[in-house]
Amino acid sequence: MYDAWVKVGRALRVALLVALALLFLIPFYLLVRNGLASEQDITSPDWTFFPATLHWSNVRELFEDSTVPMARSLYNSALIAVLTTAGTLLLASLAGYGLARIPYRHADHVFYAILATMMVPAAVTFVPSFVLVSSLGWISTLRGLIVPTLFSAFACFVFRQYFLGFPKELEDAARVDGLGHWRTYWLIVVPNSRPVFAAVGTIVFIGAWNSFLWPLVIGQDRDAWTVQVALASFTTSQVIRLHELFVAAAVSIVPLLVVFLFFQRWIVAGVERSGIDE
Repeated sequence: MYDAWVKVGRALRVALLVALALLFLIPFYLLVRNGLASEQDITSPDWTFFPATLHWSNVRELFEDSTVPMARSLYNSALIAVLTTAGTLLLASLAGYGLARIPYRHADHVFYAILATMMVPAAVTFVPSFVLVSSLGWISTLRGLIVPTLFSAFACFVFRQYFLGFPKELEDAARVDGLGHWRTYWLIVVPNSRPVFAAVGTIVFIGAWNSFLWPLVIGQDRDAWTVQVALASFTTSQVIRLHELFVAAAVSIVPLLVVFLFFQRWIVAGVERSGIDE
């Protein structure tokens, strides 16, 4: 009897997981279905699972559209996301390591000040940041799009909590060999902290790729558009190009899917290892 209930429970769990997976896949199905459909198929009241004719030319039309530099936007987003991720990992990990390991009587106060910035709404600092970037002449430049977003209080918090639990024996052995704080960090700590670097890097990359408001305001020239700004340009007050919008959205999520699928096992592992208790 007990075995029967166990089997029923497993079957219910599998059924629930399948149902949730199908619900999760619905948005991706709609992107692919509408991206390969014509405007008439998308707006037709008679819904079909897939249109009778798949318009693969929509992909070519997307990249040949002279009004929206999609290829350039994808390149800009990739470059910005990679540089932002690399810069954030470097700055936040250095700050977290310094706060966790370098003796300094005001380290806790500095850490609490960093945490306090997480409580400030982004809307409060948006205008001052724009004024600063504008005064530096960084409008429509990579510097203006990347530099103001490099430091992340969340990433610093995660690294600091992780390094608090990092084995001190490894660092002590490095100091016996004559390594200072910098070489210990670079040669010992970083190679043994790959899970947290991968987890934070994935989160930062996805956030940078999906960023919209800051690139919209700073990237005023078409050559400085990111993929999110390009997607918004398909919807105007005059016309909505649905088939291009859907196929562009499908193309834009491919890099995110690749990054997430490659690093997903590190996300939970890295955050779990960082902990929140000292």
